[in-house]
Amino acid sequence: MKDNSYFNVKLEFDCDKVDQIIHDAIINNGKGYVCSIDGNVLSVANTNPEFNTIVNNSLVNICDGNSIAMLATLIHKRKFKTYIGADLFLKYIKMAKYRSFFLGNTSEVLQGLKSNLSKYDSNIGNMRFETLPFKSVEDFNYSEIAKMINEDNPDIIWVSLGAPKQENFMSKLQPYLNRGVMFGFGAIFNFNSGVNNERAPKVFLKLKLEWVYRLFKEPKKQFQKFKMYTKVLPSLIYNEINIK
Repeated sequence: MKDNSYFNVKLEFDCDKVDQIIHDAIINNGKGYVCSIDGNVLSVANTNPEFNTIVNNSLVNICDGNSIAMLATLIHKRKFKTYIGADLFLKYIKMAKYRSFFLGNTSEVLQGLKSNLSKYDSNIGNMRFETLPFKSVEDFNYSEIAKMINEDNPDIIWVSLGAPKQENFMSKLQPYLNRGVMFGFGAIFNFNSGVNNERAPKVFLKLKLEWVYRLFKEPKKQFQKFKMYTKVLPSLIYNEINIK
């Protein structure tokens, strides 16, 4: 296993290194995608070999799950920190440094997102916000989608399709792109649109209990993810200890 792999998934816990990898790819006209690894993505990656390959072929992955960082800290006896996707998203928007392309979700969410993000960067109004048709990941016309993106020539492409669909989508789209770094960040469009699915209150974020808030808001959906995560967790911990 490579030095930057944990629980069978490539993970970079150093926030500065993540930013540097992304920045270098952009200024060198490179391309790739970034996955946000939470309990759900980690579970799927450890039960689906094809998805595991997709996640591990990324440019870099961030740790979006406090339990993952905590377990890595306990097992490897050194401090690991999260780099939450929602925080990274706003950080990059507020930089007002890169040209973005926003892809996926609904027209209503995209309109609200455009309005809200324009408060941080006046250039947002001139950036592209595009929905995608509701279909399986195998049925998208990737050459047409890439043509639309390549004509705009963004530095960053934010993709909101939900995991694990968005990770599959990014891996299939990448060969058609000329350049640009894709981020699969799911519900973050919703969090920042003012339309629905607001992020957890600050007290939950401070206590690193955002998952509890999501479980309360979407019990059926989140319980299934939580159930799958707890099912694979014992073997992941056991294997990680043995690898160490």
